[in-house]
Amino acid sequence: MKTTSFIIFFSIVLTIYSLVNFYIFRRVWPGLTGTGIYRTLFLYGFIFLVLAYPVGRLAENISRNFTTDFLVIVGSFYLGLMVYAFLVILVIDIFRLLNHFLSIFPAFLTHNPQKITHLVTLGGLLLVFLIVFFGYVNTLFLRVRTFPIEIKKSAGELKELNLVMVSDVHLGTVIRSGRLEKIVDKINNLQPDIVLLPGDIVDEDVNSVAEQNMARILQKLKTKYGVFAASGNHEYFGGVEAAVSYMSQAGITVLQDSVVKVADAFYVAGRKDLMSERMGDSRKSLDWILREVDKSRPIILMDHQPYHLEVPRQNGVDLQLSGHTHHGQLFPFNYITRMIYDLSWGYAKIENTQYYVSCGVGTWGPPIKTNSYPEIVLLNLKFSK
Repeated sequence: MKTTSFIIFFSIVLTIYSLVNFYIFRRVWPGLTGTGIYRTLFLYGFIFLVLAYPVGRLAENISRNFTTDFLVIVGSFYLGLMVYAFLVILVIDIFRLLNHFLSIFPAFLTHNPQKITHLVTLGGLLLVFLIVFFGYVNTLFLRVRTFPIEIKKSAGELKELNLVMVSDVHLGTVIRSGRLEKIVDKINNLQPDIVLLPGDIVDEDVNSVAEQNMARILQKLKTKYGVFAASGNHEYFGGVEAAVSYMSQAGITVLQDSVVKVADAFYVAGRKDLMSERMGDSRKSLDWILREVDKSRPIILMDHQPYHLEVPRQNGVDLQLSGHTHHGQLFPFNYITRMIYDLSWGYAKIENTQYYVSCGVGTWGPPIKTNSYPEIVLLNLKFSK
């Protein structure tokens, strides 16, 4: 059943991917003028870019090496180019369609259609490359977002807590060890009491992470009370047991439908990702996870996907931390994530439960962000009663 579902899903994705690229090629090709050599270079270059990501991902399952990494990285950038090429061409075609019925273009745009088509094609390609370039540059600069959080419960003698939250790192072929070093250094500069990682620490296969010895870097995290994580959907894509085992080697306590009491003051709980149910695993109810918790003490929950926000509220959770959405990562997909999730990015409070959904410190697919930034979240918690 799982194999059949995967084949159907893969076929749908491959069909959409092929149709989008055919549409891009069909609209760009007529706008290219000049000698045959330039059109030939474009043709072969386009085919290479289209095939790079799927071929690289399939090949690395057989044997990971420099070539497969190169294909995946190049292909990841092309995914961003593809998205914006599709959107720019679609907007142009909508205006062309409107002009067909309403004649909205001035005469100088219709006097020499071949020249205009050529100029629009070059201008559109330049715009796409600029968007992707600045989207990539945007990912290079880590931002710290600071929020004061008051929890109206007693944590014993503990009155304040500096909590650093980092989600959706997506370590692997694209987000590599050098990037992780910068993230860890940035976190340590904040002098956190505790670090929480609510899912998607690993992108897919943990082998890429292990080969780069990223556990050595993660072990450099300096905290008073430790580093805790919950699984995300990508840990399940690559094999959750291997991912959890590797994170444990790095000194991270992974909470899989479990809870711990920290410093005899507050609780940290972590849920298995919703993907667990699709992978044949079971996900326990939050009521069951918190069955032995003293709810007069602060409860912090990590749940990767921010669905069903009423559940933590109904179970006495004071603060839920989530990721997953990336806030769409690429404009205009943030409008889609806003429709899907009650909270796509940022802070919210519903009755006595507070929520923070991070847009992520890493990227998935294209290593670009055009509607958010790579964030590390510093929550200054104060406990009072």
